[in-house]
Amino acid sequence: MNPISKIAGTAMALMLVSSLVLSGCSKDKTPSASAAGQNGLEVAELRYQGNVGAVTYPELAEDLGYLAPLKLKFIGNTISGPQDIQSVVTGDTDFGGAFNGAIVKLLAAKAPITPVISYYGVDDNTWSGYYVLDGSSIKTARDLIGKRIAVNTLGAHHEFVIKEYLHRQGLTQDEINQVTLVVVPPVTTEQTLRANQVDVATLGGILRDKALERGGIHPLFTDKELFGTFSAGSYVLTNEFIKNNPKATRKFVEATAKAIEWARTTPREEVVARYEKIIKNRGRKEDTKAIKYWKSTGIAGKGGLIAEKEFSTWVDWLVKEGTIKQGELNPKDLYTNEFNPYLNEAK
Repeated sequence: MNPISKIAGTAMALMLVSSLVLSGCSKDKTPSASAAGQNGLEVAELRYQGNVGAVTYPELAEDLGYLAPLKLKFIGNTISGPQDIQSVVTGDTDFGGAFNGAIVKLLAAKAPITPVISYYGVDDNTWSGYYVLDGSSIKTARDLIGKRIAVNTLGAHHEFVIKEYLHRQGLTQDEINQVTLVVVPPVTTEQTLRANQVDVATLGGILRDKALERGGIHPLFTDKELFGTFSAGSYVLTNEFIKNNPKATRKFVEATAKAIEWARTTPREEVVARYEKIIKNRGRKEDTKAIKYWKSTGIAGKGGLIAEKEFSTWVDWLVKEGTIKQGELNPKDLYTNEFNPYLNEAK
Protein backbone atom coordinates (compact mmCIF):
# COMPACT_ATOMS: atom_id res chain seq x y z
CA MET A 1 0.00 0.00 0.00
CA ASN A 2 1.39 3.41 -0.87
CA PRO A 3 1.79 5.90 2.01
CA ILE A 4 -1.29 7.95 1.08
CA SER A 5 -3.54 4.88 0.92
CA LYS A 6 -2.08 3.53 4.17
CA ILE A 7 -2.80 6.76 6.02
CA ALA A 8 -6.32 6.88 4.58
CA GLY A 9 -6.93 3.27 5.57
CA THR A 10 -5.71 3.84 9.13
CA ALA A 11 -7.87 6.94 9.48
CA MET A 12 -10.89 5.08 8.19
CA ALA A 13 -10.34 2.25 10.68
CA LEU A 14 -10.01 4.67 13.60
CA MET A 15 -13.11 6.56 12.56
CA LEU A 16 -15.04 3.32 12.26
CA VAL A 17 -14.10 2.29 15.78
CA SER A 18 -15.26 5.66 17.07
CA SER A 19 -18.46 5.55 15.09
CA LEU A 20 -19.35 2.08 16.33
CA VAL A 21 -18.81 3.19 19.92
CA LEU A 22 -20.84 6.35 19.43
CA SER A 23 -23.71 4.68 17.58
CA GLY A 24 -25.42 3.85 20.83
CA CYS A 25 -25.57 7.51 21.82
CA SER A 26 -26.04 9.16 18.42
CA LYS A 27 -28.73 11.71 17.72
CA ASP A 28 -32.37 10.72 17.26
CA LYS A 29 -32.70 8.76 14.02
CA THR A 30 -36.48 8.97 13.73
CA PRO A 31 -37.43 12.60 13.06
CA SER A 32 -41.08 13.62 12.98
CA ALA A 33 -42.29 10.32 14.42
CA SER A 34 -45.84 11.60 14.87
CA ALA A 35 -46.04 12.75 11.27
CA ALA A 36 -44.65 9.43 10.12
CA GLY A 37 -47.19 7.50 12.14
CA GLN A 38 -50.02 9.28 10.39
CA ASN A 39 -48.70 7.94 7.10
CA GLY A 40 -48.21 4.38 8.28
CA LEU A 41 -44.39 4.58 8.26
CA GLU A 42 -41.97 4.66 11.15
CA VAL A 43 -40.19 7.84 10.00
CA ALA A 44 -41.25 10.85 7.96
CA GLU A 45 -37.94 11.80 6.35
CA LEU A 46 -34.57 10.40 5.36
CA ARG A 47 -31.37 12.42 5.71
CA TYR A 48 -28.82 12.14 2.91
CA GLN A 49 -25.90 13.69 1.06
CA GLY A 50 -26.15 14.66 -2.59
CA ASN A 51 -23.81 15.35 -5.50
CA VAL A 52 -23.28 18.80 -7.03
CA GLY A 53 -24.90 19.10 -10.45
CA ALA A 54 -26.25 15.56 -10.35
CA VAL A 55 -29.51 13.84 -9.42
CA THR A 56 -29.54 10.75 -7.23
CA TYR A 57 -32.16 8.06 -7.72
CA PRO A 58 -33.82 8.75 -4.36
CA GLU A 59 -34.12 12.41 -5.46
CA LEU A 60 -35.62 11.28 -8.75
CA ALA A 61 -37.99 8.97 -6.87
CA GLU A 62 -39.18 11.84 -4.70
CA ASP A 63 -39.75 14.08 -7.73
CA LEU A 64 -41.68 11.34 -9.55
CA GLY A 65 -43.91 10.83 -6.49
CA TYR A 66 -42.68 7.30 -5.81
CA LEU A 67 -41.20 8.11 -2.39
CA ALA A 68 -44.27 9.74 -0.82
CA PRO A 69 -45.14 10.00 2.00
CA LEU A 70 -41.42 9.76 2.82
CA LYS A 71 -39.47 12.96 2.27
CA LEU A 72 -35.76 13.55 1.78
CA LYS A 73 -33.73 15.94 3.94
CA PHE A 74 -30.60 17.20 2.21
CA ILE A 75 -27.69 17.86 4.60
CA GLY A 76 -24.85 18.56 2.16
CA ASN A 77 -22.83 17.25 -0.79
CA THR A 78 -20.01 14.74 -1.02
CA ILE A 79 -17.73 13.30 -3.71
CA SER A 80 -16.55 10.40 -1.53
CA GLY A 81 -18.39 7.10 -1.26
CA PRO A 82 -16.47 5.93 1.83
CA GLN A 83 -17.29 9.22 3.56
CA ASP A 84 -20.93 8.91 2.52
CA ILE A 85 -21.47 5.49 4.05
CA GLN A 86 -19.43 6.37 7.12
CA SER A 87 -21.94 9.17 7.72
CA VAL A 88 -24.61 6.47 7.80
CA VAL A 89 -22.67 4.52 10.44
CA THR A 90 -22.24 7.61 12.64
CA GLY A 91 -25.94 8.46 12.39
CA ASP A 92 -25.46 11.74 10.54
CA THR A 93 -27.45 10.41 7.57
CA ASP A 94 -29.97 7.63 7.09
CA PHE A 95 -28.65 6.26 3.80
CA GLY A 96 -25.54 6.64 1.71
CA GLY A 97 -23.84 5.00 -1.22
CA ALA A 98 -20.37 3.75 -2.08
CA PHE A 99 -18.39 1.40 -4.27
CA ASN A 100 -19.03 -2.22 -3.27
CA GLY A 101 -15.36 -2.87 -2.54
CA ALA A 102 -15.34 -0.02 -0.03
CA ILE A 103 -18.50 -1.44 1.54
CA VAL A 104 -16.85 -4.86 1.87
CA LYS A 105 -13.92 -3.26 3.70
CA LEU A 106 -16.29 -1.62 6.17
CA LEU A 107 -18.20 -4.85 6.65
CA ALA A 108 -14.91 -6.61 7.37
CA ALA A 109 -14.35 -3.97 10.05
CA LYS A 110 -17.73 -5.00 11.55
CA ALA A 111 -19.60 -1.88 10.45
CA PRO A 112 -23.34 -2.49 11.21
CA ILE A 113 -24.63 -1.75 7.69
CA THR A 114 -26.40 -3.64 4.91
CA PRO A 115 -26.37 -2.83 1.18
CA VAL A 116 -29.99 -2.78 -0.04
CA ILE A 117 -29.92 -1.61 -3.68
CA SER A 118 -27.40 -0.85 -6.44
CA TYR A 119 -27.21 2.79 -7.53
CA TYR A 120 -24.44 3.06 -10.13
CA GLY A 121 -22.47 0.85 -12.45
CA VAL A 122 -20.60 0.37 -15.69
CA ASP A 123 -22.00 -0.33 -19.14
CA ASP A 124 -21.29 0.59 -22.76
CA ASN A 125 -22.41 4.18 -22.18
CA THR A 126 -21.37 4.78 -18.58
CA TRP A 127 -17.75 4.06 -17.59
CA SER A 128 -14.54 5.66 -16.41
CA GLY A 129 -11.19 5.87 -18.18
CA TYR A 130 -7.68 6.49 -16.89
CA TYR A 131 -6.27 9.09 -19.24
CA VAL A 132 -2.82 10.28 -20.24
CA LEU A 133 -1.78 13.16 -22.46
CA ASP A 134 -1.11 12.43 -26.11
CA GLY A 135 2.64 12.06 -26.43
CA SER A 136 2.99 10.78 -22.86
CA SER A 137 5.80 8.32 -22.21
CA ILE A 138 3.31 6.15 -20.32
CA LYS A 139 2.36 3.26 -22.61
CA THR A 140 2.04 0.29 -20.24
CA ALA A 141 1.30 -0.46 -16.60
CA ARG A 142 5.01 -0.71 -15.84
CA ASP A 143 5.45 2.88 -16.97
CA LEU A 144 3.24 3.93 -14.04
CA ILE A 145 5.89 3.04 -11.47
CA GLY A 146 6.88 6.29 -9.75
CA LYS A 147 3.99 8.17 -11.37
CA ARG A 148 0.94 9.98 -9.95
CA ILE A 149 -2.70 9.15 -10.74
CA ALA A 150 -5.55 11.54 -9.89
CA VAL A 151 -8.62 9.97 -8.26
CA ASN A 152 -11.68 11.47 -6.57
CA THR A 153 -11.15 9.66 -3.26
CA LEU A 154 -9.06 6.90 -1.74
CA GLY A 155 -10.27 3.44 -0.83
CA ALA A 156 -13.05 3.36 -3.41
CA HIS A 157 -13.90 2.43 -7.00
CA HIS A 158 -10.95 4.00 -8.79
CA GLU A 159 -8.29 2.75 -6.38
CA PHE A 160 -9.58 -0.81 -6.71
CA VAL A 161 -9.72 -0.61 -10.52
CA ILE A 162 -6.23 0.87 -10.79
CA LYS A 163 -4.70 -1.76 -8.53
CA GLU A 164 -6.51 -4.56 -10.37
CA TYR A 165 -5.10 -3.25 -13.65
CA LEU A 166 -1.59 -3.19 -12.19
CA HIS A 167 -2.00 -6.70 -10.76
CA ARG A 168 -3.21 -8.07 -14.08
CA GLN A 169 -0.28 -6.48 -15.88
CA GLY A 170 2.15 -8.39 -13.67
CA LEU A 171 3.43 -5.71 -11.30
CA THR A 172 4.60 -6.89 -7.90
CA GLN A 173 3.11 -5.47 -4.72
CA ASP A 174 6.29 -3.46 -4.13
CA GLU A 175 6.01 -1.98 -7.62
CA ILE A 176 2.32 -1.19 -7.13
CA ASN A 177 3.20 0.63 -3.91
CA GLN A 178 5.34 2.99 -5.98
CA VAL A 179 2.30 4.21 -7.92
CA THR A 180 0.93 7.22 -6.04
CA LEU A 181 -2.79 8.00 -5.95
CA VAL A 182 -3.56 11.70 -5.50
CA VAL A 183 -6.99 12.97 -4.45
CA VAL A 184 -8.16 15.68 -6.84
CA PRO A 185 -11.72 17.11 -7.08
CA PRO A 186 -13.30 15.65 -10.25
CA VAL A 187 -14.06 19.09 -11.72
CA THR A 188 -10.35 20.03 -11.72
CA THR A 189 -8.90 16.63 -12.68
CA GLU A 190 -8.59 17.40 -16.40
CA GLN A 191 -6.88 20.72 -15.67
CA THR A 192 -4.48 18.98 -13.29
CA LEU A 193 -3.52 16.50 -15.99
CA ARG A 194 -3.02 19.15 -18.68
CA ALA A 195 -0.86 21.16 -16.27
CA ASN A 196 1.34 18.05 -15.77
CA GLN A 197 0.64 18.05 -12.04
CA VAL A 198 -0.35 14.39 -12.35
CA ASP A 199 0.57 11.77 -14.93
CA VAL A 200 -2.81 10.07 -15.25
CA ALA A 201 -6.33 11.42 -14.70
CA THR A 202 -9.43 9.45 -13.84
CA LEU A 203 -12.32 10.76 -15.95
CA GLY A 204 -15.91 9.63 -16.39
CA GLY A 205 -19.25 10.96 -17.57
CA ILE A 206 -19.41 14.61 -18.61
CA LEU A 207 -15.88 15.31 -17.40
CA ARG A 208 -14.55 12.60 -19.70
CA ASP A 209 -16.70 13.65 -22.66
CA LYS A 210 -15.84 17.34 -22.38
CA ALA A 211 -12.14 16.53 -22.02
CA LEU A 212 -12.27 14.33 -25.11
CA GLU A 213 -13.96 17.15 -27.05
CA ARG A 214 -10.97 19.34 -26.27
CA GLY A 215 -8.65 16.56 -27.44
CA GLY A 216 -5.05 15.80 -26.62
CA ILE A 217 -5.72 12.86 -24.29
CA HIS A 218 -6.36 9.13 -24.61
CA PRO A 219 -7.15 6.29 -22.18
CA LEU A 220 -4.47 3.96 -20.91
CA PHE A 221 -7.25 1.60 -19.75
CA THR A 222 -10.91 1.68 -18.63
CA ASP A 223 -12.95 -0.03 -15.93
CA LYS A 224 -15.26 -1.40 -18.65
CA GLU A 225 -12.30 -3.16 -20.31
CA LEU A 226 -11.33 -4.77 -17.00
CA PHE A 227 -14.69 -5.82 -15.59
CA GLY A 228 -17.30 -5.55 -18.32
CA THR A 229 -20.87 -4.57 -17.42
CA PHE A 230 -21.63 -4.60 -13.69
CA SER A 231 -23.26 -2.68 -10.87
CA ALA A 232 -20.42 -1.11 -8.93
CA GLY A 233 -21.95 0.54 -5.87
CA SER A 234 -24.84 0.20 -3.43
CA TYR A 235 -26.89 2.28 -1.04
CA VAL A 236 -26.60 1.10 2.55
CA LEU A 237 -28.73 1.42 5.66
CA THR A 238 -27.72 0.55 9.20
CA ASN A 239 -28.96 -2.76 10.55
CA GLU A 240 -30.63 -0.85 13.36
CA PHE A 241 -32.53 1.34 10.92
CA ILE A 242 -33.76 -1.68 8.96
CA LYS A 243 -34.83 -3.46 12.14
CA ASN A 244 -36.66 -0.46 13.62
CA ASN A 245 -38.08 0.88 10.35
CA PRO A 246 -38.99 -2.05 8.06
CA LYS A 247 -41.86 -0.19 6.35
CA ALA A 248 -39.76 2.89 5.66
CA THR A 249 -36.92 0.69 4.47
CA ARG A 250 -39.18 -1.07 1.99
CA LYS A 251 -40.63 2.24 0.81
CA PHE A 252 -37.17 3.69 0.24
CA VAL A 253 -35.92 0.68 -1.71
CA GLU A 254 -39.13 0.29 -3.73
CA ALA A 255 -39.20 3.95 -4.69
CA THR A 256 -35.53 4.00 -5.63
CA ALA A 257 -35.93 0.80 -7.68
CA LYS A 258 -38.88 2.29 -9.56
CA ALA A 259 -36.91 5.47 -10.23
CA ILE A 260 -34.01 3.45 -11.62
CA GLU A 261 -36.36 1.63 -13.99
CA TRP A 262 -37.99 4.90 -15.00
CA ALA A 263 -34.57 6.28 -15.95
CA ARG A 264 -33.67 3.05 -17.72
CA THR A 265 -36.84 2.86 -19.85
CA THR A 266 -37.66 6.54 -20.47
CA PRO A 267 -36.23 8.29 -23.56
CA ARG A 268 -32.90 9.90 -22.72
CA GLU A 269 -34.06 13.42 -23.63
CA GLU A 270 -36.96 13.15 -21.19
CA VAL A 271 -34.69 11.91 -18.41
CA VAL A 272 -32.26 14.77 -18.95
CA ALA A 273 -35.11 17.31 -18.98
CA ARG A 274 -36.43 15.90 -15.70
CA TYR A 275 -32.99 16.05 -14.12
CA GLU A 276 -32.55 19.66 -15.23
CA LYS A 277 -35.90 20.56 -13.66
CA ILE A 278 -34.99 18.87 -10.38
CA ILE A 279 -31.63 20.66 -10.20
CA LYS A 280 -33.17 24.05 -10.91
CA ASN A 281 -36.07 23.59 -8.50
CA ARG A 282 -33.97 22.54 -5.51
CA GLY A 283 -32.22 25.92 -5.49
CA ARG A 284 -28.64 24.96 -4.70
CA LYS A 285 -27.15 27.36 -7.28
CA GLU A 286 -25.87 24.51 -9.45
CA ASP A 287 -24.96 24.40 -13.12
CA THR A 288 -27.17 22.04 -15.17
CA LYS A 289 -24.69 21.73 -18.05
CA ALA A 290 -23.27 18.47 -16.74
CA ILE A 291 -26.58 16.67 -16.75
CA LYS A 292 -26.91 17.12 -20.52
CA TYR A 293 -24.23 14.47 -20.90
CA TRP A 294 -26.19 11.82 -18.97
CA LYS A 295 -26.33 8.62 -21.02
CA SER A 296 -27.50 5.65 -18.93
CA THR A 297 -27.95 4.32 -15.42
CA GLY A 298 -25.04 1.89 -15.80
CA ILE A 299 -26.87 -0.38 -13.34
CA ALA A 300 -26.83 -4.05 -14.33
CA GLY A 301 -29.69 -5.49 -12.24
CA LYS A 302 -33.31 -4.55 -12.89
CA GLY A 303 -34.46 -2.00 -10.34
CA GLY A 304 -31.00 -2.05 -8.79
CA LEU A 305 -31.10 -5.71 -7.78
CA ILE A 306 -27.74 -6.72 -6.35
CA ALA A 307 -25.96 -9.76 -7.80
CA GLU A 308 -23.73 -11.94 -5.63
CA LYS A 309 -20.78 -11.53 -8.02
CA GLU A 310 -20.89 -7.77 -7.40
CA PHE A 311 -19.67 -8.51 -3.88
CA SER A 312 -17.80 -11.79 -4.34
CA THR A 313 -15.47 -10.09 -6.84
CA TRP A 314 -14.31 -7.63 -4.20
CA VAL A 315 -14.24 -10.16 -1.36
CA ASP A 316 -11.87 -12.27 -3.48
CA TRP A 317 -9.85 -9.16 -4.33
CA LEU A 318 -9.43 -8.20 -0.67
CA VAL A 319 -8.40 -11.77 0.18
CA LYS A 320 -5.76 -11.58 -2.56
CA GLU A 321 -4.59 -8.23 -1.17
CA GLY A 322 -4.31 -9.74 2.31
CA THR A 323 -6.85 -7.28 3.75
CA ILE A 324 -9.20 -10.07 4.87
CA LYS A 325 -8.78 -13.83 5.32
CA GLN A 326 -10.24 -16.54 3.09
CA GLY A 327 -13.71 -17.43 4.39
CA GLU A 328 -13.92 -14.39 6.64
CA LEU A 329 -16.84 -12.97 4.66
CA ASN A 330 -19.53 -14.85 2.75
CA PRO A 331 -20.68 -12.66 -0.17
CA LYS A 332 -24.24 -14.01 0.07
CA ASP A 333 -24.54 -12.62 3.60
CA LEU A 334 -23.31 -9.12 2.85
CA TYR A 335 -26.37 -7.63 1.12
CA THR A 336 -30.12 -8.05 0.76
CA ASN A 337 -32.61 -7.78 -2.10
CA GLU A 338 -35.47 -8.47 0.30
CA PHE A 339 -37.06 -5.05 -0.09
CA ASN A 340 -36.69 -4.75 -3.86
CA PRO A 341 -40.01 -5.13 -5.72
CA TYR A 342 -38.23 -6.67 -8.73
CA LEU A 343 -36.85 -9.62 -6.75
CA ASN A 344 -39.68 -12.04 -7.51
CA GLU A 345 -39.62 -11.04 -11.16
CA ALA A 346 -35.91 -11.86 -11.30
CA LYS A 347 -36.52 -15.26 -9.72
